[in-house]
Amino acid sequence: MASAAEQLASNLNFSTFAKAEDLKKRLWFTLGALLVYRLGTYIPLPGLNPDAFAQAFQGQSGGILGLFNMFSGGAVERMAIFALGIMPYISASIIVQLMTSVVPALEQLKKEGEQGRKVINQYTRYGTVLLGAMQAYGIAVGLESGSGLVNDPGWFFRISTVISLLGGTMFLMWLGEQITSRGIGNGISLIIFAGIVAALPSALAGTLELGRTGALSTPLILAIIVMVVGVIALIVFVERAQRRLLIQYPKRQVGNRMFQGDTSHLPLKLNTSGVIPAIFASSLLLLPATLAGFANTATMPGWGTAIVGALAHGQPLYMILYGAMIAFFAFFYTAIVFNPKDTADNLKKHGGFVPGIRPGERTAEYIDYVLTRITVIGAIYLVFVCILPEILISQTGVPFYLGGTSLLIVVSVTLDTVAQIQGHLIAQQYEGLIKKSKLRGGKRGR
Repeated sequence: MASAAEQLASNLNFSTFAKAEDLKKRLWFTLGALLVYRLGTYIPLPGLNPDAFAQAFQGQSGGILGLFNMFSGGAVERMAIFALGIMPYISASIIVQLMTSVVPALEQLKKEGEQGRKVINQYTRYGTVLLGAMQAYGIAVGLESGSGLVNDPGWFFRISTVISLLGGTMFLMWLGEQITSRGIGNGISLIIFAGIVAALPSALAGTLELGRTGALSTPLILAIIVMVVGVIALIVFVERAQRRLLIQYPKRQVGNRMFQGDTSHLPLKLNTSGVIPAIFASSLLLLPATLAGFANTATMPGWGTAIVGALAHGQPLYMILYGAMIAFFAFFYTAIVFNPKDTADNLKKHGGFVPGIRPGERTAEYIDYVLTRITVIGAIYLVFVCILPEILISQTGVPFYLGGTSLLIVVSVTLDTVAQIQGHLIAQQYEGLIKKSKLRGGKRGR
């Protein structure tokens, strides 16, 4: 079966794409939806002084606001209606996933199939509304506290800001779901991807401008380009890497016929947690610097100033904590999203077993054993990919968009989208082969 799929994939060409009308409609829909998203990042909040906010943002761009600005495609820098982006939905999704492993009722819903997933998705939407409203209100109050940022402070500005920001987040959530169902690829991931990619040309131009002014030497710029290419190649290699466990199924008898036992593979990704550990670690470590930026430095105690200084970009403590938190979240999130016991139970239910391992509890222990060891490699890979660009960012002033987290998101989403496009093309070619075989069978029958 796998060889047939590989043969079909090798036969894909431009003519196959030209005949795939459904795929072309999905691609055009996806591009149109992403264009709508990009237009929304330029619509400012009502009642805000854009020039004053742009000046205030420059002093905070190195903190968590810079990270959120990267994920929102520059909407935070312009304080647009999409400034919250899709982050409240992602945070709510992660919280609900964590709760499904803690709350028995949610865990039971997760096992109920499609109906249970719909209920969990509804809980995620409720969580998105709650988190989005809280964050939007906090932004409104923070903007009012700034000097000259708001033209007419008061409850009307707060309410309008909450409605605008929350409405923007809910629209993006709906838009992402539409891309997933009617377009190509994962809609939520593509929205983040579009925001990062849209800023890559300006980030590259800024890096070249640093070279023109003499802030960066030509050999260093070439080294940065080589590093980016090398990191992308490493991400592609590791994200596609799998540890395949051999699964065998016993012989079975149907009527008077005996069927030979089948074999398959249980694929375990080297990096099961994806980009989540890097996002979590970045957000938590940049939070103290952001809070310190809003606080009055004159009244800050000495220990607070020392902590903020030690957690600045490029400092040894920052790098150590960043790497340790990435490794921790890699193991933690993998344990949340992959349950070896459920996998072993499903294999036992369908008669599958790992050769040499007793079905049931022993199989779960073996899967957990293998998963733990490949997660070690995945965690080391994540730490390396995120720490190496972070050192260059702190030492050379290269923009956020050339960091490990952004490259990881861009490459991962690209691989997933290309895989889905290839899947549609293979399905299109497969349907064409079936139609040809039916036509030939009908002619022979005549």
